[in-house]
Amino acid sequence: MTTTESSSHYDHLESMSVNELLININNEDKTVPFAIEKVIPSIEALVNVIVEKMQGGGRLFYIGAGTSGRLGVVDASEIPPTYGVPHGKVIGLIAGGDMAIRKAVENAEDDAAQAWKDLEEHLINQQDVLIGIAASGRTPYVIGGLKDARANGVVTGCIVCNHGSAVAAAADYPVEVVVGPEFVTGSTRMKAGTAQKLVLNMITTATMIKLGHVKGNKMVDMQLTNKKLVDRGTRMIMEELQVSADQAAQLLKTHGSVRNAVEAFRNSV
Repeated sequence: MTTTESSSHYDHLESMSVNELLININNEDKTVPFAIEKVIPSIEALVNVIVEKMQGGGRLFYIGAGTSGRLGVVDASEIPPTYGVPHGKVIGLIAGGDMAIRKAVENAEDDAAQAWKDLEEHLINQQDVLIGIAASGRTPYVIGGLKDARANGVVTGCIVCNHGSAVAAAADYPVEVVVGPEFVTGSTRMKAGTAQKLVLNMITTATMIKLGHVKGNKMVDMQLTNKKLVDRGTRMIMEELQVSADQAAQLLKTHGSVRNAVEAFRNSV
């Protein structure tokens, strides 16, 4: 039996009070960062190859099913507004297509040939990197996609939560975060999903920093898609240039990003 399917350390959950349930879930969640800490060298190796490929014009793809697929789609969708990179530089694909983001598509994850078909629609090539996300490490959609990608010269990585899985075997850069049994036996949207989300955060944040989309600790290329982000950008310019709020706001409006506003101001003085 795989670790993700092994029996919970807790039993008689229905007899616990709400307070006991929450405390025990939280106690299990606390173990996740320590499991990730053990595999930082594996994450580092994967990030290094992603940075290298993206510096050469490549893209980052995710494939997954269910919770794992949704996490990839979420991470990919947040990169353009956060770091100002074009849509299509980080792409998340889920078994069953976009409708599966909200509602499970029956048997979609069992088709080992479909992932490569999905990837080919985006013209995936040897400049790109593909990461398969699968808590169990045995999802056919993900295994098939990684194998086909590898056969076509695409660099592959994965995020799984069991040791020695078929998904890891199909990846050049496997990341195996073994978080142990779930609080509710087999409910991998819990600790396993948390681990995957944290690793995805680490991968894309580190990559975007190394690609130059952060200055100091600020998201200087973020898209100004709402009032909150415009206000944040204005404060960033005020802090960086020591100018008034009105002047910072005007610079941001004129130049469209914090980076461009700061550079234009400095070039004018």
